[in-house]
Amino acid sequence: MQEQDRCLRFEQLILPHLDAAYNLARWLTHSDQDAQDMVQEACLRAYRFLPGFRGGNSRAWLLTIVRNTCYTWLHQQHADESFQEELHEVESRELDPETIYMHSIDQQKLQAAIESLPVELREVTILRELEELSYKEISAIAHIPMGTVMSRLSHARKQLQRELVRRSKEEEA
Repeated sequence: MQEQDRCLRFEQLILPHLDAAYNLARWLTHSDQDAQDMVQEACLRAYRFLPGFRGGNSRAWLLTIVRNTCYTWLHQQHADESFQEELHEVESRELDPETIYMHSIDQQKLQAAIESLPVELREVTILRELEELSYKEISAIAHIPMGTVMSRLSHARKQLQRELVRRSKEEEA
């Protein structure tokens, strides 16, 4: 494959999915900078192995590379860094300040609850709920059976529910 053809193919297949790649890396690494590094490393790997990509779902292929890159890095780091992402501002001008504040509090609670999940549960939750991937796609990305994907999602949802209830009770006390 000629270099110019490879660059064009990379732009067409990979670049449209950089936001999803960053989102997954961000949730797995708990760090903006580390996520950027992981996506950059994954893109280099994707570019290097692009001649071997025979078609199919390029998004799932890239997310698989991002996942593997992140897990390799996490394994090397042996550290669970704290997650310090700023909340996204609500841009709707139709909402009053109190509603905006309550929404940001809810977002913080949900974010903290997701962060409390073990990485294997957090991973499938992000891929399903935020990236809206199918069970089959998650199964391929995570290299786990589809039944395991469904089981992990079920466990993650139950843990999220328990964690959110626990946090609400703490606030009431």
